[in-house]
Amino acid sequence: MSATLRSLEGQDEANILREIHAALKNLRFGAVEITVHNGQVVQIERKEKFRLQAQNASKAP
Repeated sequence: MSATLRSLEGQDEANILREIHAALKNLRFGAVEITVHNGQVVQIERKEKFRLQAQNASKAP
């Protein structure tokens, strides 16, 4: 993964990229949201969805 962050104003770019990469790792269904305030990354949020398979209806009592 390659990315460039601009206007970090003293933030550790490598650390931010590691955190984004960690949030994306093994994510199958979902989203990663990066919140920026005044040119600084302040939050990285991971939302993951789990898909459940329906059980076989013929086994119902």
